[in-house]
Amino acid sequence: MASFGYFLFLCGLSQALSSYPIWWSLAIGHQYSSLGTQPILCGSIPGLVPKQLRFCRNYVEIMPSVAEGVKIGIQECQHQFRGRRWNCTTVNDSLAIFGPVLDKATRESAFVHAIASAGVAFAVTRFCAEGSATICGCDTRHKGSPGEGWKWGGCSEDVEFGSMVSREFAHARENRPDARSAMNRHNNEAGRTAIIELMHLKCKCHGLSGSCEVKTCWWSQPDFRVIGDYLKDKYDSASEMVVEKHRESRGWVETLRPKYNFFKAPTEKDLVYYENSPNFCEPNPETGSFGTRDRICNVTSHGIDGCDLLCCGRGHNTRTEKRKEKCHCIFHWCCYVRCQECIRVYDVHTCK
Repeated sequence: MASFGYFLFLCGLSQALSSYPIWWSLAIGHQYSSLGTQPILCGSIPGLVPKQLRFCRNYVEIMPSVAEGVKIGIQECQHQFRGRRWNCTTVNDSLAIFGPVLDKATRESAFVHAIASAGVAFAVTRFCAEGSATICGCDTRHKGSPGEGWKWGGCSEDVEFGSMVSREFAHARENRPDARSAMNRHNNEAGRTAIIELMHLKCKCHGLSGSCEVKTCWWSQPDFRVIGDYLKDKYDSASEMVVEKHRESRGWVETLRPKYNFFKAPTEKDLVYYENSPNFCEPNPETGSFGTRDRICNVTSHGIDGCDLLCCGRGHNTRTEKRKEKCHCIFHWCCYVRCQECIRVYDVHTCK
């Protein structure tokens, strides 16, 4: 089975929280939805390697935020791919949350590892900045000199600590000398790098009547949607690689190199893959494809969410749907809004 460190862990972590990994193989089902609400017993989380177990025991108070991070990664994946043939569908009755889709070293696997890794770093960083943890807090190390008209204040989010947690858990399982581990390590790191790249100053004004005589500023993470958009662009421009084998003192080692020399080599910010994706048009239990039948499509779009491409040339059906909506809203002084309820009819297009 391919190595998915985050995802196996989350399933076990979720099991620990609900009675109790997708970081350890990308696994979390609907039965593990109550994350972050109960104490964690690290020894009862299945699938942890010794290094992960030690880390869990040392940092047990932030484990709920680790699980929460993978959850927001999955949710963001489903948002980013909502109009594509593969829409990040999860499998409710399986520990492998995406089924066999991640068994291949495809673009989709690259994105999922990056967004989950980013999600964990993001959630741990935010949790620490909220001040409820004893082992982490605000970043006081990398502020630099203040600019003209403002000074440092507030709580700068310690993204280095969040990234460290994400890296330690993921890489504990990605330590084999094979191509898939190398790919996973690279894409996990690309997810964490995305947050660092997108950190920005957030400021608050101080002064009489909002005059902003003085501003206090701190380093802040962006909204996770911004990170998702950034990594989706990296998915679209992901670099295809080939596997090379080398003989070293420890034995045969697999590494990755760019398939096409005339393209720019990928950096630590880019996603990489080395196997082609299925077309996801038809259901296929071997690849994990659910097909696109009955998916809603956009009849006016010429993109991948349009009925021509999303339906893979099979055509689409159209039905009418009545929806209740608020309408004719009037503001009354002071201070409420009163609306009427209207019935509107919409055309809904679904793939054949």
